[in-house]
Amino acid sequence: MKNTPIKKELIDKTIEDFQIADFAKATIREVQAIAANAEASSGVEFIKMEMGVPGLPASAVGVQAEIEALQNGVARLYPNINGIAELKKEASRFIKAFINVDLKPEGCVAVTGSMQGTYASFLACSQCNEEKDTVLFIDPGFPVQKQQLIVMGQKYETFDVYDYRGEKLREKLESYLKKGNVSAIVYSNPNNPSWICLNDQELRIIGELATKYDVIVLEDLAYFAMDFRKDLGTPFQPPFQPSVAHYTDNYILLISGSKAFSYAGQRIGVSCISDKLYHRSYPGLTKRYGGGTFGTVFIHRILYALSSGTSHSAQFAMAAMLKAANDGQYNFLDEVKIYGERARKLKDIFLRHGFHLVYDTDLDEPIADGFYFTIGYPGMTSGELAKELMYYGVSAISLVTTGSHQQGLRACTSFIKDHQYEQLDERMKIFAENHPIS
Repeated sequence: MKNTPIKKELIDKTIEDFQIADFAKATIREVQAIAANAEASSGVEFIKMEMGVPGLPASAVGVQAEIEALQNGVARLYPNINGIAELKKEASRFIKAFINVDLKPEGCVAVTGSMQGTYASFLACSQCNEEKDTVLFIDPGFPVQKQQLIVMGQKYETFDVYDYRGEKLREKLESYLKKGNVSAIVYSNPNNPSWICLNDQELRIIGELATKYDVIVLEDLAYFAMDFRKDLGTPFQPPFQPSVAHYTDNYILLISGSKAFSYAGQRIGVSCISDKLYHRSYPGLTKRYGGGTFGTVFIHRILYALSSGTSHSAQFAMAAMLKAANDGQYNFLDEVKIYGERARKLKDIFLRHGFHLVYDTDLDEPIADGFYFTIGYPGMTSGELAKELMYYGVSAISLVTTGSHQQGLRACTSFIKDHQYEQLDERMKIFAENHPIS
């Protein structure tokens, strides 16, 4: 048995100090803090793959536009609660340019990052109909979205899509919807954490069933068009970002500035409500608020109560980035393709040393290289593998925390540095020698 890069006693003591009984259930922030403490105590650099935080410079287009907006004095003014006109217009154009869907500017609402957009959407959807009190997650998914529902006291159900790709999705999804208690369906595409990409057949199934059972779909597009197997970055030309918006009128598209534009620090995004949903009235909303449509309640009641608007200057940044992309002057995907390159190199290292990809295909097609990927190791549970890799100075989160029923970890490429590929290779060689596969 070869010595591990970091002493086991140090990691075990650090985990014990955090009072984590089951490391499979450690949150992203807990794993991050344990890795930081162990790195400081040991002096050994960690290869950090637990945090899904952009690691690239922010879009220069956005930075310049925000600076100009601040210099023009927007910081002294409350922003329009609906979102500034420029952002609404360019968000509508962006959806047409890259999804090929028509959606009016009025339904494109500025939010303080997609996290706030999701929170507001959960609130609105859960209040439409008193009989529909449950949100359904097509997992694996972003753990904090479930935390949002816990905070607001809402019910949710989940299923792992691993065994239900393609036409198999229909029966599984309908088994939940036919109960009549589901208000909204949530998924991300490309998916956090697995990087699977739902295809048009699967999105059609979701859309058709959402219409049949009158359920609202929340499509999280945080990693917009980052399926690098296709060139999705040319405006107004196919191929387009796949979307449920082609198959139902019951949808909200959640578009974030954080990943595609590396603009995470300014907390800016756009929640895009379909034209039909925006103008629809619901008995639950009328009873609670005395009137209003889904869209007006979303903006003037819920968002107003949450933050009284979204950062004024950041809206100008988002508007400028969207406009430059729409006009074909800024290929935002060119700046983030490095995530795919990193994923390819990291996967090669892990696979060479006995690991396997947990979510490895989209039906018959190998999964894309992107922001995330998932790994497992023979004979190890999610918790065992997550903890064991900490001894080797590698931090990642358990798939258990994402709603997955598979054994393995989510690895993020965003913080990987060039010198760490060799580091990882050396450490995983030792890992494989210490854990021979029988």
